[in-house]
Amino acid sequence: MSERWPVELRLKKAEKLLEVAFDDGTRFRLPAEYLRVESPSAEVQGHGPGQKQLVAGRAEVGIITIEAVGNYAVRLVFDDLHDTGIYSWAYLYELGRDQPKRWAAYLAALDAAGLARAPKR
Repeated sequence: MSERWPVELRLKKAEKLLEVAFDDGTRFRLPAEYLRVESPSAEVQGHGPGQKQLVAGRAEVGIITIEAVGNYAVRLVFDDLHDTGIYSWAYLYELGRDQPKRWAAYLAALDAAGLARAPKR
């Protein structure tokens, strides 16, 4: 895949989502919950294959801010204080492109583990 560059990033705090438009005309609406559970951080992805952690209870998570990381990525700061993931343009594109498949896999994994999207009260 050739490198795709974002032409617009728009944080919709009330809707708890990030809108991303790329230079090839593709647009994605990425929910904060989805971005949080798919964070590229080592805390979520682990340090090698097969180490990804299942993150539950983030249905209500929001994004506080977006911080530029050079000209290749952004760091998202979530209101659960997770802030260690660096989302490259390629990773954001991949998340948008693969959203239906990744989201279905996430929901199935939660169900198999007896976990929920809703936070524990």
